[in-house]
Amino acid sequence: MPDMSASASLAMTHLVTLAELDEDKVTPGVLGFIVFAVMALAVWGLMKSMNRHMGKVDFKEPAEPDPSGGPEAKPQRG
Repeated sequence: MPDMSASASLAMTHLVTLAELDEDKVTPGVLGFIVFAVMALAVWGLMKSMNRHMGKVDFKEPAEPDPSGGPEAKPQRG
């Protein structure tokens, strides 16, 4: 069993070196997360609003005028 404790100790030393902070590394931190979360909520709200407004749009085209005659069917030349 002494082998297990030695390997566990070796694994822990590797984990500790991975967990150390590198002062030269830039991370977004809490402020970056908050900004990203606010932007994600804004996009979600905009998409929800757009979906609601697109539901109100009528995509049916108006009927074409009757080509057989009528005052609007033929343009007047003068």
